Amino acid sequence: MEEKSCCFIGHRDVKRTDELVARLSFEIESLIQKGVTCFIFGSRSDFNDICHDVVTEIKEKYPDIKRVAYNTRSECATLESKRAEAERVYSFIFKEEVHLQGHEESITPDKMYVSGKASYVERNQIMIDLSDNCIFYYDSDYAPPKKQISKRCAGGIWTSGKSGTAIAYEYAVRKKKNIINVFK
Repeated sequence: MEEKSCCFIGHRDVKRTDELVARLSFEIESLIQKGVTCFIFGSRSDFNDICHDVVTEIKEKYPDIKRVAYNTRSECATLESKRAEAERVYSFIFKEEVHLQGHEESITPDKMYVSGKASYVERNQIMIDLSDNCIFYYDSDYAPPKKQISKRCAGGIWTSGKSGTAIAYEYAVRKKKNIINVFK
């Protein structure tokens, strides 16, 4: 039987609330009841951190589920089997208690080694392609400020003003994935 999976994608800045955690807990447990056993995480967002915390807590009840980190070339994830030792070392170095996210698997797709600045867009598309379900925190009214990314061309090159989450959401819709949007 093929493993069913779910990825998490959301805006970078998300406020953790009891309502959001409760909604995520409900949706994740519902997916587990439908046979989802693999939860796929990216990085660089509050939403990702919240989802990782919720899945980690639920893992106590469902120990067979696994957490898989998908990284861009400049990121890494801590394997659960190495987490305690890494936390001890980092805590010693930084002279304060350090807590790292644990994962059962950490993957950096080959494509990430040749990706440019927007490698997270490609990483999100890989995560979506591998998932049956996608849990988003997507506010369709949100757009990051446009910024100039190159001055070499006449008039410069500017960002699209579209968030990475919006790009991923539109991609998941095109791929006909089961989408659960926990925004509102």
